[in-house]
Amino acid sequence: MNPSQIGWGLALGLTLGLGLWSLALAVPALGRPRLLDRVAPFVSDVSTPARLHHERTLQDPLPVIGAVVGPLLHAGRALLTAVLGGEQQLRLRIRQAGLALTVEQLRAQQVMWGLAAGAAGVLVSLTIGAVRSEVNAGQFALPVLAAVTGVLMRETVLKQQAMSRMRRISSEFPTVLEFLSLSLSAGESIHDSIRRVARVTSGELASEFGTVVSRTSAGVPLSTALGELGRELGHVPLERCLDHLIAALERGAPLSEILRAQARDARDVSKRELLESAGRKELLMMVPLVFLILPTTVCFAIWPGIFVLNTAF
Repeated sequence: MNPSQIGWGLALGLTLGLGLWSLALAVPALGRPRLLDRVAPFVSDVSTPARLHHERTLQDPLPVIGAVVGPLLHAGRALLTAVLGGEQQLRLRIRQAGLALTVEQLRAQQVMWGLAAGAAGVLVSLTIGAVRSEVNAGQFALPVLAAVTGVLMRETVLKQQAMSRMRRISSEFPTVLEFLSLSLSAGESIHDSIRRVARVTSGELASEFGTVVSRTSAGVPLSTALGELGRELGHVPLERCLDHLIAALERGAPLSEILRAQARDARDVSKRELLESAGRKELLMMVPLVFLILPTTVCFAIWPGIFVLNTAF
């Protein structure tokens, strides 16, 4: 047997063994819950070890896979935190993306992406070795490069999700402010106006205002909830608008005029950003003109002459 066949046999044997072991422990007679598993959900609010055990049980429903992969995930999270760092920036991106994740859970997902990409790299290396019947340095480096790419790819996806959601919030921002201004002009209070926006409209910013309504219903002051929303999202125009709104609430200033002026400023900012984006992408905008529209126009111009020449001769 050559090394590639031995590697394939080892990988398939480990997969088969883990699968059979998990199926065996899924049988009620063999996988009975322990006393710790039964008690932990009821004391998780007062005991940190019980809460961690309960969360680990929910995340790892298969005890074999959880026992095997759990320590590896913990070590991987610690390594990524030590190497990449930037927990504050990562927490901000998670909040901007609107994901119900913690930094530790995201690090665990990065480890899983890295392991999956590394396993794919190992399979590709084994396949190349079986086809070529030789081993080179590239086959050993491929799994490592694939694992690093998988780890970085998860953070790249998170960054794209955060940027996409913040763009949607920026596009919804002027409309939501005008809706709030109309509700205030109709005689509603600021709390009722925010509740109406969260209930009637749809979108990312409306869901954020729904969170503000939930916090105020739980007893948090409205100014505190609005200030936390502005600081958590990190959206500068929204944070500035909420600061002005909080100051107006404290001083008794007319809120509808402030919101109308903020909406007007937000639309001016969006127009300016659109013009700046068009200026940066001027060369890119020339691609369809040069390679699509201009050749089509030339074809329409010269085709009748070519057709007449062909029919005449």
